[in-house]
Amino acid sequence: MSLRLDQVGVVHANGRRALAAVDLHVAAGERVALIGPSGAGKTTLLRVAGAALRPTEGRVTLLDAQPWTLAARALRALRARIGFVHQAPPIPPRLRVVSAVLAGRLGQWGLGRALRSWLLPVDAAGARDALARVGLAERLFDRCDQLSGGQLQRVAVARTLYQSPSLLLADEPVSALDNTTADAVLRELVGYSTAAGATFVASLHAVELALRWFPRIVGVREGVVMFDLPAAEVTPERLATLYADEVAAEPERPVESLPHFTLPLGSA
Repeated sequence: MSLRLDQVGVVHANGRRALAAVDLHVAAGERVALIGPSGAGKTTLLRVAGAALRPTEGRVTLLDAQPWTLAARALRALRARIGFVHQAPPIPPRLRVVSAVLAGRLGQWGLGRALRSWLLPVDAAGARDALARVGLAERLFDRCDQLSGGQLQRVAVARTLYQSPSLLLADEPVSALDNTTADAVLRELVGYSTAAGATFVASLHAVELALRWFPRIVGVREGVVMFDLPAAEVTPERLATLYADEVAAEPERPVESLPHFTLPLGSA
């Protein structure tokens, strides 16, 4: 089991509950999409799944380890096997693109190799290959502050592909991309997870992309899992309940016509 959350709850310091009694079991190699309205708890769930946030309640098992029982060195080694694509990539603006991509393996390298890589990239060819998969090979030696927001997001995806994680987590990984590029980037992430046998869990704003690329869909609302179903069983009625506030805001429009609920013609 790559990821197992048992009765996980998170209460923030301000007293706001972000997750409540979440059970989520994801086997090795599975692809799972998290969907739901803004503020539903999807990002918090992914942070717990990436051992970046310790839950207030419940038990977390990642890659057959319980992260919060590990010593510091073992926890760092576990995190090095987990790739995370952030919605707003935390990439220093003056960093060169090649260094941003190679940072994907800093947790796997020794201190000496990591320091050398900051001065002289140790695997520029590997970084170029990862960038080529997201259409940015020609920007290898550019500074990150010369890129657009969408290009930075693709650099973050390339960094995760270069990392070669066993567990791949992505928080709105294509939110800054146009539809064609978003589809291409998801194709690369899915292709990697399939080829490597890696588990892939992503939160997505666009329901049509979730249904197209992920066999299993988890609907989250107000910190609670509303449903956990095969994509074929996610009906417009279930989506209307999940996104009730957005449906209520435009009652004259049928559910299927709302942007979130555009169903794909086929699957991949």
